[in-house]
Amino acid sequence: MLRFRGLLLAALCILPELSLAADIDGSALPLWWGIPFAGILLSIAVMPLVAPIFWHHHFGKVAAGWALLFLVPFAVAFGPGLAGASLVHALLAEYIPFVILLTALFTVAGGIYIKGNLHGSPGLNTGLLAIGAVLASFMGTTGASMLLIRPLIRANDNRKHKAHVVVFFIFIVSNAGGSLTPLGDPPLFLGFLKGVDFFWTLSHIFPETLFLLGALLGIFYAMDWWYYHKREEMLPRDPTPDTPGIGFEGKHNFGLLGVVVALVLMSGFWKSSVVFNIAGTEVGLPGIVRDLGLVAVTLLSLWLTPKAVHESNQFGWGPMQEVAKLFAGIFLTIIPVIAMLKAGVNGPFGAIVSAVTRPDGSPDPAMYFWATGALSSFLDNAPTYLVFFNTAGGDPAVLMTTLAPTLAAISAGAVFMGANTYIGNAPNLMVKAIAEDRGVNMPSFFGYMLWSGAILVPLFVLITFIWFR
Repeated sequence: MLRFRGLLLAALCILPELSLAADIDGSALPLWWGIPFAGILLSIAVMPLVAPIFWHHHFGKVAAGWALLFLVPFAVAFGPGLAGASLVHALLAEYIPFVILLTALFTVAGGIYIKGNLHGSPGLNTGLLAIGAVLASFMGTTGASMLLIRPLIRANDNRKHKAHVVVFFIFIVSNAGGSLTPLGDPPLFLGFLKGVDFFWTLSHIFPETLFLLGALLGIFYAMDWWYYHKREEMLPRDPTPDTPGIGFEGKHNFGLLGVVVALVLMSGFWKSSVVFNIAGTEVGLPGIVRDLGLVAVTLLSLWLTPKAVHESNQFGWGPMQEVAKLFAGIFLTIIPVIAMLKAGVNGPFGAIVSAVTRPDGSPDPAMYFWATGALSSFLDNAPTYLVFFNTAGGDPAVLMTTLAPTLAAISAGAVFMGANTYIGNAPNLMVKAIAEDRGVNMPSFFGYMLWSGAILVPLFVLITFIWFR
């Protein structure tokens, strides 16, 4: 990754024609520029169902194909300078930091093995989900997900019905649990970088988060109890033999997780005037130090973690590769879609922007909650958060005070509704891939949406009437 980034930076230094700002006039783009983005989403949704073998072996090529279907015509229509600047911005400002952070969390959490055979009773499963929800806001939804999904699957490997356990894990640990601090989920971290106080979300959406997590844990316990007691649940033999005691191997990775948290915090609090302008994209020194530090943490974890720990954890790069390849396509094809959204009422999506404003011109928190959430379900929730953050004025001082209900609605919508689809938040896809790798028969893309539609959407309706009217 470092070598690639170095080559990219070197190439850009000798290509002055790319030194254009990646500023796309979204109001001038017709809707058909969104076809590649829609195509990659439909591919993720449909191809595993209709061509599973082809998809398993070639999903990276499919993602690359959709990316090229956007990038090549865009270069022809608007010139290689703007296309190149847009590509560089997507890579340096969004994709590479995103993948580096996910890789660090994936590697470090994958180097921690929880010893012992936990038995997946309804009480234990609910307890693990609750622990994961708490951890998610302090070590990120990715870190908490990667730490707990393997022991949770192992605890339930003697049960016939376990897909629902993973589905609720995605709801609770991979999404809703990360809503209280900027460390929890990328949208909140972007808000933190924009000037939102570190503890603002904790003080303003804690009731909504507590309600959602409490309701989900209660629904899960009731459902899991029914499966456990009413469906002749247990397999004849437990695939995981009992061992004395519960403990941890790879404990040094807990310290490395702390380093990851410190690096992320540092990049937000450290203000430096040292900025490198690469083809119109500003890359600050704090971000560079953070990313280099995260790469070092990743390599250190791989070096220090005994091979036996990775083998016990069934650690492999497949889930990370899937997320990296698919999100590379998503981050590129989303470029024109985000530009069209940023165009506001003058853009192709002007109806969406108009819908969040009341007739008197004031923002409507309920509509901000649903608009941010609906788009975050299918678009990347981090840029979607920024779009509506800016639509609401973009002044953090005003949004944290006078327009606090609006900022709370944007924050909750981006984080909560990332659970609506497998692609709403990166950990969703990673957890799904790990579960399937371990033999869990996970719902299809649309099957998962049936789960989220039946369980999450009614809870979001209640949250709207209680807090965002």
